[in-house]
Order: sequence, then C-alpha cells, then structure tokens
Amino acid sequence: MAVEIRLSAAEVARVRLAVSPLAETVLGVRAALGVGGHEVHRPWAREARPVLAEEPELPLLRMLVEGCLPSFLFPVPQERLPAFGAELADLRATDPAYVTAECVAALGARAGKLPGPAVLLERAADALTRCHARLVAPHWGRMRTVLEADLGRRALALVDGGVAGLLAQLHDDVVWREGELVVHGRRRPGAVWTVDAGGHGLVLMPSVFGWPEVIVDHSPRAAASIRYPVSGVGLLWEQPRPTSAGLTAVLGRTRAALLAELGEPLSTPELAARLGVTAGAVSQHLGALRAAGLVTTCRTGRTAVHLRTRTGTALTAQPLR
Repeated sequence: MAVEIRLSAAEVARVRLAVSPLAETVLGVRAALGVGGHEVHRPWAREARPVLAEEPELPLLRMLVEGCLPSFLFPVPQERLPAFGAELADLRATDPAYVTAECVAALGARAGKLPGPAVLLERAADALTRCHARLVAPHWGRMRTVLEADLGRRALALVDGGVAGLLAQLHDDVVWREGELVVHGRRRPGAVWTVDAGGHGLVLMPSVFGWPEVIVDHSPRAAASIRYPVSGVGLLWEQPRPTSAGLTAVLGRTRAALLAELGEPLSTPELAARLGVTAGAVSQHLGALRAAGLVTTCRTGRTAVHLRTRTGTALTAQPLR
C-alpha cells in the first residue's frame, strides 16, 4: 500500500533530520525476533537472541512488534540526536487514549489481551530500557557514527538541491511531487493511505535496524515521520582486522587499526564506522599517519579517500621486533 504525505509550503520549510535511539531499540528487538531486519544484521542478531530470550517482558514485546507497529512506540525526536532517556520520558508521557487507539489499529482483537494503557506504557518502557542497555548500547558508538555520517550526506543534499534534492536521494520508494510525498511504490486506486502532517512538518530519520525498509508513521500526533535505510549499514558488524601487538605498541591501538584497514581506499566516515570512533578522531589520527608517510589521501569533490603507502603496507606486513 502506498502512503501519501501531504505537505503545505510551510510544512516543507519544517523538514528536518534526526536520529532516534528509542526507535533503533524497538526495531532492534523486532529484528532479533526475526521480524523485518535483514541478513546484514545476522552477526548482531546471533548474539542478541539469547540475551533477548532472558527478557521477562518478551511476550509483551513480541505482541507489540511482531505485526503492525503501533505508532506510540515511536515518539518523534525533538532534536537531532536525543538521549535515549529523553525519548523514553516522551514514551511514558503518551496520552493513554492514543495508546489504546494505536493498539487496536495495529493488533485488532488481540489488543484486548494487553494490559490497560498506563500499565502497558510502564511495562513497555521498562522492558525497552533493559533491551537498550543490553542489545543496543554496547554497539551505539558504531551505530551513531554510521547514522551521523548519513545525516551529514543528507544535509549536503539539502544544501545542493533543496528539499526536492534531499527527497530525491532518500530511497527509490520515496517520490516527491510538489507538495505531495508518496512512499512505498506506485499509487493505486483504493490502496493509498493519506497522512496529514498537521502543520508540524516532516522528520526524516535514518535507521539501522529498519534497514532495508522505509517505515512511515501512519497516524502521527505531531510531525509526520519517515524512517529510511541508513547508508553504510554493511560496515557496522564487520570486525576490525587484527594488528600485530608490536605495531599497536608503537602506534597505539587506533592508529594501528586504521593502518590495518587502509589496505583498500576508504573515506573518513567509513573508517569511523569500522572502528567505532568519531570522524574527528579518525581525522586526527590520519593526520599523524600521513605526516609519518604511512597514509596518503586523495580528495574527489567533498569526499576524501585514504590508503596506505608502501611504507605503511610494509609495516603491517611484518610485525616489529
């Protein structure tokens, strides 16, 4: 089914980008249960499933996320990169009537098996807190790096091409037609769900665990929202290549790991994602390696690509004595 989001000129001016740690937790639980997600997450899911199996509220979470997703689980972030705790507070403060309506819409008759909205919110929030701590937080540094790199690319697309340019590059299933955004393929009579942004604009959010789907909030309380597949997700679960203990002792762990990765040309965001550090830290370490003649950098447009020099390759090929 296609989803049509109608945006006035004022709402187009309110299009913004954000990341949602809470949404990644909800979608991560869903992926660990084998619903949605993709093979690309298999290394993570293999470790996450036995941990999730210990969650006391697993039956409740399974009921909430295995089918249609209730919108109340996805409060729209108020800032670009909110803290998980801030989003959780928004979830706990959700209007009980909205919770009930969303459960009925998503679960139908099965919604009657759920506890009342106040108890449901408390139990779901507590369970998601535990799931975030055990399933997402240990990987959040790497995830955040990939998500923020995507936000940077989208921001450049907005600068270069305006909102139309941003939406045109978002995903093949997203089509923009002057005030009308259509998601999920071709529109067919009788198969279109219309979403009203209510004057609040549109929030675009890259998602790791939503990948490769485009997820639209069908009944937003405030701004309309789209969660689209983050670019670079394939780098997340790759293990850094081993480095010799001697090289690590001389250069330090991060610089030795950078040198080991640079047997192939890689950009700064790609290196940051692989090593789970910030792009700024990568740039600083690359500067030192470049000054030592171990790394070379080639710039094409706005993208800088790095590669080991012959000297750098020689160092990684033989352990120092």
